Amino acid sequence: MPRTGRPREFDRNKAIEAALALFWSQGYEPTSLSQLKACMGDISPASFYAAFGSKEALFREVVERYLQTHGQVTTSLHDQTLPPREAIETALRRSARMQTAHSHPPGCFMILGASNCSPENSHVGDLLAAERARNRRGIKACVARAIANGELASSTNVDALTTAFDTFLVGIAVEARDGAKARKLDAAITLLMRLWDFNAADLDSSRGRRAISLVAPANPEVS
Repeated sequence: MPRTGRPREFDRNKAIEAALALFWSQGYEPTSLSQLKACMGDISPASFYAAFGSKEALFREVVERYLQTHGQVTTSLHDQTLPPREAIETALRRSARMQTAHSHPPGCFMILGASNCSPENSHVGDLLAAERARNRRGIKACVARAIANGELASSTNVDALTTAFDTFLVGIAVEARDGAKARKLDAAITLLMRLWDFNAADLDSSRGRRAISLVAPANPEVS
């Protein structure tokens, strides 16, 4: 009677990492159960459900894994021990380097992981949207803190400056997916930070210039 090999042990940690790469590159809905099982060593449906419960439950675990690892690049936004300008610039530069690295799919999982969900899976997209909103609040808190401590002029439009930085942070994902290099994004970040400097309070006091205020027009024209 031929001897059978010992069954290969299921490595849950590696399975989550494999699922993260798959969801990151394809998105939630386009990723099928068969693809997920295959990337985990072609496990059986019974083993998959025993380990994770459902595709959505696995996705939620993947989100947590991303936030604990790659997602740490934006933690500076919530670090009040850092100067506000440094906190924002650090998040932008770290994010650009992470998203253009070759060790994982390009772009940001929090942007690309569930961007094309159908209405019945909108709650899955909302899971990632909530994390993006958290970063947006972090940027806004940095701007508000800078105004409060006199780093930015009191005339600074908090919402407009927040939107400028947040839009760039979100947009890095598309640039990286389209092949942008870290060097190119770094140069763009250097230019973007001038928006902060143009609103710096010392432009009013030391140079006698009025800080450029990013104030939206009262009746903006729709182009």
